Amino acid sequence: MKMKDTYNTIAFPSEESLFKEKSSKFFGYAFPIESEEEVKPIIEILKKRHPHAVHYCYAYQIGTETIQYRANDDGEPSNTAGAPIYGQIQSFGLTNVLIVVVRIYGGIKLGVGGLISAYKTSAQITLESCEIIEKTIDIPFQISFDYKNMNKVMRVIKEKKLDIASQEMEVNEETNLPIGKIVVKTRKKNAEMVFDTFNSLFEIDIKKL
Repeated sequence: MKMKDTYNTIAFPSEESLFKEKSSKFFGYAFPIESEEEVKPIIEILKKRHPHAVHYCYAYQIGTETIQYRANDDGEPSNTAGAPIYGQIQSFGLTNVLIVVVRIYGGIKLGVGGLISAYKTSAQITLESCEIIEKTIDIPFQISFDYKNMNKVMRVIKEKKLDIASQEMEVNEETNLPIGKIVVKTRKKNAEMVFDTFNSLFEIDIKKL
């Protein structure tokens, strides 16, 4: 079985989309996100943008190996808003994405079926306007080494075309000699090979982060 080490997400935040149903307006937005902490500030911005709205409903999914998701109805009847929005995230096969649908009530009740349809359509229109991209699932490793082995480490990084996420030098308190610490990222399918390569080198430590 081929290892899957890619996922689909959106490249940029979407333009505002608008769907109207029986005088109610549904404004849709999509955002690429990496963590749950990003959600609340985005909702706050949209509340300032639409101060007269009554519902700021949303759904998100984060992660590749371990999936984290949430669907929020924000005062609409249970499962009429967040769930249909989340259904569109699943339908498009996306992760690391937040969709918010802001409703401005138009005075006519839509009923349960009408609400589900409106939130689903709004989320769908929003995602259809997005650029969907494929990203690789990357595994980070920290490589620690004495400064004298720097060239050896850099040669492997170059050969294996690894991305350097961060690098720093510090001093070993016992020997008073500099130690290098480099964090590299590699595609999941290459992770074992990269780990074994560094692990086999003398005087070089590697650990998965």
